[in-house]
Amino acid sequence: TWGSSRIPWWSGSHRNDGCDGRITVKYRTKDITALAGKDYEARDEEVEFTHGEVTKTIQIPLNDDDVFNEDKIFEVTLYDPTAGSSLGKTKCTIVTILNDDDYQTLITRVANLTSVNLDKLVIGKESWKQQFEEALSVNGGQLEEAETIDFVLHFLTFGWKVLFACVPPAHMASGWLCFCVSLGCIGVVTALIGDLATVLGLLIGLKDSVTAITLVALGTSLPDTFASKVAAINEDSADAAIGNVTGSNSVNVFLGLGIPWLIATIYKAFTYKSGDKRSRFVVDDKSLPFAIALYSITAILTLLLLTWRRYSVKAGKAELGGDKTVARISSLFCLGMWFTYVICASLYAYEIISFD
Repeated sequence: TWGSSRIPWWSGSHRNDGCDGRITVKYRTKDITALAGKDYEARDEEVEFTHGEVTKTIQIPLNDDDVFNEDKIFEVTLYDPTAGSSLGKTKCTIVTILNDDDYQTLITRVANLTSVNLDKLVIGKESWKQQFEEALSVNGGQLEEAETIDFVLHFLTFGWKVLFACVPPAHMASGWLCFCVSLGCIGVVTALIGDLATVLGLLIGLKDSVTAITLVALGTSLPDTFASKVAAINEDSADAAIGNVTGSNSVNVFLGLGIPWLIATIYKAFTYKSGDKRSRFVVDDKSLPFAIALYSITAILTLLLLTWRRYSVKAGKAELGGDKTVARISSLFCLGMWFTYVICASLYAYEIISFD
């Protein structure tokens, strides 16, 4: 059995001199849920484009058996083009191995499902091992494609890469184990970043309210920002990116702020008598109402911007993307509101401006 995936090589975008001359490009396979040697034959070979040739078909042999299996996938990646050529935006493709075995009896199906579950454990062990191998290697082990910046980033992020390699693969326990461990790791990292930002604010003499809206906010929100960026690039719609931003803010407000306040008020209620002033949980920072009001104004302006983009022909009738000029203006507008919020809230906290 053979599996094939066509990877286009568009001459107008990726070959400087049209389709003249001979060039080569290498390709390799990488396990995802399919295992090399068991489900398919691993490949790390070279493809040659002769003069005038713009498309090649890569054929990868699949290992057929009489055992029921779920559909499995593996990755094929292009790298190392020669003769002055370069790879385009699409450098890899996902190949899906479809199951074509048909069984009729219930007993056979139960036995086959057991085999599938055992197969998942093997895949989980292999992919977990692969996570550590990629975390410990520069550029995921692809040294021939590594640049100087890859070595620098590997040195700076080595500890974090190893830490998050401990997260179990999504194949285990239907993904719940991966979800819970990932959530715990994110919580630990967020708490660590928040504490470090607070200490830095104290060292340089910033007020707590200013530290919260600058250093702490940046440290805890940047992961969400990058997640939204990845979602905006990889998804066909803006739903994931916009939903991630609004969802993370909701969690920050209702859980990140609500739960600590609830715990504090319950603790004070049981610790101190009702007449004691210490039994009340009061926010002493006078700049908080102003910061909340200013944030509400910028949030409403942002929603109005998104609504305008939704119905504007110039913006492509989309919240993200569209005309590059309009997209850049929208980006600068949002960035300007953030700077305005931080500067005004900081000036109010230091009583440089006042509205009393």
